[in-house]
Amino acid sequence: MSSLLSRVWRTVATAFCFATFGVGGSLIALIVSPALVLLVRHQRRRQALGKRFVSLCFLLFINLMRAVGVMTYTIRNRELLEQPGQLILANHPSLIDTIFLIAFARNADCVVKGKLLKNPFTWGAIRLTGYIANSTAEGVIAAAGDSMKSGNNLIIFPEGTRTTAGKAQVMKRGAANIAIKTATNIRPVVIRCEPAALTKEIKWYQVPKRRVHMTLDVRPTISVEQYANSQNQALAARQLTQQLEQYFNKAVSTTPAPDGDQNNGCLNQPLSRSL
Repeated sequence: MSSLLSRVWRTVATAFCFATFGVGGSLIALIVSPALVLLVRHQRRRQALGKRFVSLCFLLFINLMRAVGVMTYTIRNRELLEQPGQLILANHPSLIDTIFLIAFARNADCVVKGKLLKNPFTWGAIRLTGYIANSTAEGVIAAAGDSMKSGNNLIIFPEGTRTTAGKAQVMKRGAANIAIKTATNIRPVVIRCEPAALTKEIKWYQVPKRRVHMTLDVRPTISVEQYANSQNQALAARQLTQQLEQYFNKAVSTTPAPDGDQNNGCLNQPLSRSL
């Protein structure tokens, strides 16, 4: 019975968290974003403040999910996300991966789907932060390069959507093109969500039998020098994409080391950092 009560509670708590997220997104669109437009005229300064504000909101949201018993988390090598001007690529097992990466990466920027600009719960945050809309390839690459040069950490999910459970990850070439054309090494982050939740196939209300645990494993950079110096960059992008597919599929299929074996990690730390 206690297990059943726990599952019922986590279902109610998950609904509460999603409702809170929706309300927060609406308040950003209706109040925070217009207020910053009036108060801060310089666009880059306004967007930088917006990025920090949204990052803080996501930290608080993660704190809320943990406090009500929806999930726990582990972040390994968290300090690597503090370095400026990185290209952060991650696999995408769950709906809340973006929230975690934006919350913990310093000056987080990201490439978002154009349809999110029409979503009432997300368009305000995108307008406030200046996140890069996925429009033309050339425009995205140029904006990505400018973002990282200004010190932002650009977050991209190379799959373009959440991973389909039980299938190998298939990467699109957009992330590789950005890495090659901007000559930026890749900071990989391997994400695990156990048990599976908030996937493409699992709805928010289909709460697993036990509490979800998120693990973000921040890893050493992958050099793109040989690809960036290639005379045939189209071929180089295909080859780098294949390397990324092999890398992430192997990383996800490998059993992670116990938390106690991680000497440079951040394990269930309080959700705080200097802004």
